[in-house]
Amino acid sequence: MELLGTTTIFLLVCISCLLLFTTWRSTSQKQKQPPGPTTLPIVGNILQLNLSNLPESLKKLSKEYGSVFTVYFGPQKVVVLYGYDAVKEALIDQGDDFSGRGNLPLFKKLLKETGIVTSNGETWKQLRRFTLTTLRDFGMGRKSIEERIQEEAHFLVERIRNTRAQPFNPANFLVHAVANIICSVIFGDRFDYEDEKFITLIDLMDENNELQSTVQAQIYNFFPTVMDYLPGPHQKLIKNTEKFYEFTLGIIAEHQQTLDPTCPRDFIDAFLNKMHQEKGNSHSEFTTETLSRTTLDLFLAGTGTTSITLRYGLLILQKYPEIVERMQKEIDCVIGRDRSPCMADRSRMPYTDAVAHEIQRFTDLIPFNVPRSVIKDIKFRDYFIPKDTMIFPMLSSVLHDSKEFPNPEKFDPGHFLNAKDLSLFQTLDFYYFLLAGKRVCAGEGLARMEIFIFLTAILQNFTLKPTVDHKDIDISPIVSALANMPRPYEVYFLPR
Repeated sequence: MELLGTTTIFLLVCISCLLLFTTWRSTSQKQKQPPGPTTLPIVGNILQLNLSNLPESLKKLSKEYGSVFTVYFGPQKVVVLYGYDAVKEALIDQGDDFSGRGNLPLFKKLLKETGIVTSNGETWKQLRRFTLTTLRDFGMGRKSIEERIQEEAHFLVERIRNTRAQPFNPANFLVHAVANIICSVIFGDRFDYEDEKFITLIDLMDENNELQSTVQAQIYNFFPTVMDYLPGPHQKLIKNTEKFYEFTLGIIAEHQQTLDPTCPRDFIDAFLNKMHQEKGNSHSEFTTETLSRTTLDLFLAGTGTTSITLRYGLLILQKYPEIVERMQKEIDCVIGRDRSPCMADRSRMPYTDAVAHEIQRFTDLIPFNVPRSVIKDIKFRDYFIPKDTMIFPMLSSVLHDSKEFPNPEKFDPGHFLNAKDLSLFQTLDFYYFLLAGKRVCAGEGLARMEIFIFLTAILQNFTLKPTVDHKDIDISPIVSALANMPRPYEVYFLPR
């Protein structure tokens, strides 16, 4: 009897497995998933990709598999969306479905999924709602933040003037100026350019930008469990990020000691007030750790991309002195030399506005956009995409779309000017959809203000003189897995 019982159980298990297999196979045939290259065990498609120029590899795959396809980075499955139509359909038309944050193991290790950038679900919704409201309360998108940018532009111009027309790399000057804008919002004040804590913070950020591009950091995303036990630059990256958190925790502690709940000075004070309001809620998303992570998210997001865009923009403008000359004529005509640029000037400066937009398009700073994920099982076009699948909405494929931008590999402000009347700025609907969607950067409007005001203030006061013949300047990016970076350079800022 015992033997018969064991045999019966074995047969039932076998039949169950067979039924499950049959059901899975039937379901997988009915629910067609996006195509892609053949994968290998463990490594996935890594051997078929050029990790030093991943955007180019994915561009080639899109020609073979279409605008929606699948690749495997080690065991990690990723669905790639390539081209304007596919990206818009996902991020705008089905924005709710694609509103999750993709789970990159390195980001998860560094940011702990507690800040606004990497969190998901209810945590993300509450943090984003609070952050947007608080940033508006402290001037984001209003005249008060514009005045802070103008003040910082004045400090930047004077700092450049003190170089006395000697060549130098403007990277640090630009990152310090941009960082001070977001610092004034989240920390309550700007830093002196020589402040040791401030310099240390910027140095850590610069070092981390380089470390994120190393091979070891990329491999971490594929095999995090193994890489946790191996030495390398990824370990330095993790330690540096913890130093960031120690810095923010120190400022939070100072704010707690001097907090006046009736008069919040900045984002941290507002968050501390929210924590106090939810003190009795054991499930509250508003904790000291979340504050520390969100503060760091805002600092990094509000500093890195804008300062790099400005640095890249000044490199590009050195190559095209005729563009600078035309911009300066427009600046002199509309603003003159005696007052600071303001956002109200932009509508009367179509060429300068077009140049600023073209800089952002051409630099294509984050080719993959920030990875997304689908929050439930969905149907996208003719394909089934399971819940939590990571999504790469290729921003590069939109910004370099030859249908929308003739000769997209060329830097041409005409891309944003009316073809019939070059004195008119051309609003492109498909370009601005990138500024919409569920997870658009909270500081997008701030970044556009900074780029316009800083760039205009610099060219109002200085002419750029390269250290080499302008025809020999290489404006192609240094490509990494995460971002396109400008090549290092020095430049003379000659007073006008």
